[in-house]
Formats: sequence, structure tokens, C-alpha cells
Amino acid sequence: MTVDDSNQRVLAERRGSVGLLTINRPAARNAISRAVTIEMASAIEEFEADGRVRVMVVTGAGDKAFCAGADLKSMKDGRPIVPELGGLAGFTSRTFGKPVIAAVNGFALGGGTEICLACDLVVADERASFGLPEVRRGIVAAAGGVEKLSRRIPPAVALEMILTGEPITAQRAFDLGLVNRVTPNGGALGGALELADLICKGAPLAVRYSKAVARLSSSIGETDALKEFDSLRREVFRSQDAAEGPRAFAEKRQPNWTGQ
Repeated sequence: MTVDDSNQRVLAERRGSVGLLTINRPAARNAISRAVTIEMASAIEEFEADGRVRVMVVTGAGDKAFCAGADLKSMKDGRPIVPELGGLAGFTSRTFGKPVIAAVNGFALGGGTEICLACDLVVADERASFGLPEVRRGIVAAAGGVEKLSRRIPPAVALEMILTGEPITAQRAFDLGLVNRVTPNGGALGGALELADLICKGAPLAVRYSKAVARLSSSIGETDALKEFDSLRREVFRSQDAAEGPRAFAEKRQPNWTGQ
């Protein structure tokens, strides 16, 4: 996928039940500028509010880079890259209600890896790489890299990546649990959309509840997470979809989810 329109730094497209977000700066290896963050935050808010969108997928334009991280050149004017709109690229400090999948085509460095860490699932093509090279630029991975990486992969490996700035391959990231699926070159977006379609087979409320509890359990523990989302759990079991699922199973047909 090669797209380049200087007037659109972020492309937002709905494909059925999937909201596709594309960082559209291939000439700059999809580096994140202030403008990208503002446009991405706006697109995310629209997709979160759109009941037709069940899953979001984020990728980068072109075939070389998912995202090269923060645009260091744009920092020269002293303006912050990260306005208070969900962190870097509108992603890294945001809590998403809907599942988000990163489709990593090429390298994801610095902020690119941090965007992946903010996503729920990651699909990467076999030439992809991940890394936090900030220490080699005199800065730190302040958009979630330092805090989140050790929760996704073994802490000792995470610390090595953080302190050395050395990247890892897609296969290594898969082996460590950072990446869910590795595809042939050029197949990351297709793989991510396929995974999104699988998620969309589930009932919307059930998916939302399951994701929320799973995410929270990793930080505050299972018991507290279940207490926190008890009202949502009851909402799921009282929903029309909770009746539709068993009914469709008994009638040997696909369920017709309404999200109600």
C-alpha cells in the first residue's frame, strides 16, 4: 500500500465493521508530528463513537515503515509533538473501548513500537522490526515504551532493548509474545483485517467486556478487575445478544448481533 497526499496525514476508512487508520507520511517513514497526532486523535474519536465500527486497525502507508517514531525534525520549533489528545499519535495514553490491532509493515521504532504497545493485538510481516532507540538520541521512550514493554515481554529482555536501543525482528517479537501473528512480506494489513473479522464474529458487548477485564486484570488483579466491571458483566448477560447466541447455536445458524 503506497499512499501519499500531503493534505491528509492520517487516512480513516471504514471497511464493514472495521475502522482502518493509516499514518500517511511514507516519505517521512510515517514519523509522528504534532499534526499527525491531532488528526489521528480526531479519527479515533469518530471510530469510537461509530456503532458500526467494532474493531480498529492502525497501519502505516508505504512498504518500508509502520512508523519511525516521533518526527525529531518537527521538534526544532519548540512545539510539543504530543498535545493532550491521547498521547503520541493519539494512541499511547488513551484507553480504547474497542479492540485495536496494529498492522506492522516494515520497521516500528521508538514511537512506532509504543503505538504497538498501546494496541491490543499486533500483526507484523516478516521483515518488520521493533525497537526503542531513544537512548541513542539522548531522550527516553516516554510515550509508554519504558513502562509497558516489560509487561508484554520478559522484563530482562525488555530492559536490554530499552538500554541498548537495539531492535528485534518480527520472529523474535513473536517468540517473546509482543506479536500475535507474522505474515509474509506485505501481508500485515491483510492479516490484521482477517483477525479483525474473527473478532467481529463475537457479540459486541461480550467483546468489549472481555477486553476490559483482561486489560485491567493485568494491572490490578483478577478479583479487583471483576469487581470494577461487575455492572458491565450484568449488562452483557441481560442483553439481547446473550439470548441470541444460544438461540443461534440451537438453530444451527450464524448469530445476528445487535450490540444490545
